[in-house]
Amino acid sequence: MSLPVTAKVPFGGDYNPEQWPEDVWKQDYRLFDTARIDLVTIGVFDWALCQPAEDRYDFTLLDRIIERAAAEGRGICLATGTGAHPPWLAKAYPEVTRTDFEGRKHRFGQRHNSCPSSPVFRRLSVELARRIAGRYADNPAVIAWHVGNEYGGACYCELCAAGFRDWLRHRYGTLDHLNAAWYTSFWSHTFTDWDQIEPPSALTEHWRGPDHTAFQGITLDYLRFTSDAMLTNFHDEKAAIRESSPDLPVTTNFMGLYRPVDYHRWAAHLDFASWDNYPPNDESAARMALTHDLMRGLKDGQPFWLMEQSPGVTSCRDVNPLKRPGLMRLWSWQAVAHGADAVLFFQLRASRGASEKYHGAVIGHAGRSDTRVFREVAQLGVELDRFGPVSLGARTPARVALLFDWDSWWALEISDGPSRLVRYQEVVLAYHRALWDAGVDLDVVAVTQDLSRYDVVVAPALHMLKGDLPQRLEAVAARGGSVLTTYLSGRVDENDQAFQMDVPGPLGQLLGVRVDEWDARGPETVNPVRLGAGPDQLDVEARLLFELVIPQGAAVVGTYQADFYAGTPAVTRNSFGAGDGWYVAAGLDQAGVSWVVRQVLARHDVLGPYPDTPDLESAVRVAPDGTRLLFLLNHRAEPVEVTAPSSGVDLLTGHRTTTGASLPLPAYGVVVLREDR
Repeated sequence: MSLPVTAKVPFGGDYNPEQWPEDVWKQDYRLFDTARIDLVTIGVFDWALCQPAEDRYDFTLLDRIIERAAAEGRGICLATGTGAHPPWLAKAYPEVTRTDFEGRKHRFGQRHNSCPSSPVFRRLSVELARRIAGRYADNPAVIAWHVGNEYGGACYCELCAAGFRDWLRHRYGTLDHLNAAWYTSFWSHTFTDWDQIEPPSALTEHWRGPDHTAFQGITLDYLRFTSDAMLTNFHDEKAAIRESSPDLPVTTNFMGLYRPVDYHRWAAHLDFASWDNYPPNDESAARMALTHDLMRGLKDGQPFWLMEQSPGVTSCRDVNPLKRPGLMRLWSWQAVAHGADAVLFFQLRASRGASEKYHGAVIGHAGRSDTRVFREVAQLGVELDRFGPVSLGARTPARVALLFDWDSWWALEISDGPSRLVRYQEVVLAYHRALWDAGVDLDVVAVTQDLSRYDVVVAPALHMLKGDLPQRLEAVAARGGSVLTTYLSGRVDENDQAFQMDVPGPLGQLLGVRVDEWDARGPETVNPVRLGAGPDQLDVEARLLFELVIPQGAAVVGTYQADFYAGTPAVTRNSFGAGDGWYVAAGLDQAGVSWVVRQVLARHDVLGPYPDTPDLESAVRVAPDGTRLLFLLNHRAEPVEVTAPSSGVDLLTGHRTTTGASLPLPAYGVVVLREDR
């Protein structure tokens, strides 16, 4: 089962009419007509509304909401309502609230406060999902199910401790295997009974916070367990939905580059991926592209839904900048360019109270249609109507893969050394930025992904090596491809234990290097690195980590220029089969990363049409019927003019262009070129 069947890219978002009197609904739907909004996500936080007491369900208001949406011709993404539990549930069953990292038992409040291991929470949330699905599954307006909301957080209560022990029994089978995996001969930690095992928290293995642990293996497994425990909650609700709705697709909204939940472990259980895009600032174009590609990669290239974005501002940060005119449209089309088959907002009408009353909305508190935000949304709605179904189901023809791994993320950042200043996400973003600047169409995939269709594999900070990944990376190079990885790669196995071999462990043969020592320094320490030679030579800066490389057959591409290891390799290239393995041993600045990445890409003909035009993004999607769509997105605040790379029709304006013709893009402009066959 895959994406919902729709006639065009769905356009709309979260709608909470239970917050307003019904006379407001009429006004809303008139404005929805104006903005071409054709889909509403309903009921995300309706548990208290639909179940006011344990022994009483009341769907009267939800019935009217759904009837009205259907009568108005809107598609419905219907939620199970379990995004936050109601007050009566916490009062009757205190076990359902979470215990935090410091050991404090929480009372009712906020959201994300439900213990995933609580039998009561699981029983009652599943029953609500069962009743919602049973009541509305046959309504033709309902096209998809939305379970929970933005799963996240962690719990350290006794129920989770018991659940953790059961999870460990299933994973390891015996205490001998567990003790070996956790290296418990260290500090007299050998466990002789399962009940001796405690969740790693501020009261047990941790000091100074969640990333400072004495036993990385224990903490790593608790991160895995927590992700799996919430996945069990999702799976339970999905199973309840399936009892009466076997055919409609089920999803939940992810949060992009979100550390606590391993979305790769979840992906197979969702019928389609969806996510909420709330970038931190106006300079996030490359970061959003990375996250869109990650979401598309979760289901082996299947399109996803952009489930939430703000049309204007957010309200959850200390400072909430306004999207400049044109950015909402540009970023919406960027999502489509990278695989979004729906463009949805939070929220359609602004809440009057509580923490999101100042969060951006399509319709503000005054209900006006002449605000700038509403006009921009309406313009986008017209464009999506004109665009039609052409991109639905389209795929990205990527020949480059960027590996992204939650286990490496977790293991690197809970490691007690070499440097807590090296952050996995920042390393990945730097290498992705270099690919994005080059206009490369790429897939962001799990380390378990089949790599046989890729010419280039980039694996920044591949700290943990699992299964046969080293052999599969060698196969990429052996057949003529290129593999690029960086410092702190190949360090540990799946149990976070160091390999008993030279760094970079099982990657050593592919990369042709050996690393005996490394030097970690604060951000104020710079070691210059000289890249290349002759006219291509470039001097860049490196910070945070400097590995001392001893070539074992690899050619030196860049060298350190300072300290006692001046003149030794910082970047190497090793011939392997018909291809090569590249290693970057230092924390190069963005200019250095980009230089290396361009060297890697040079022999593979994978650059986009405008690799030397800053902030002009290109992306390709190929529809099921073979139609090729070229998206050009100008992320600059001033216009840019380029030469058309091919002939075709701009689907947003209807203008035809020919190869080599002048192609102007205004500030924050978008072109979607349906290329001639």
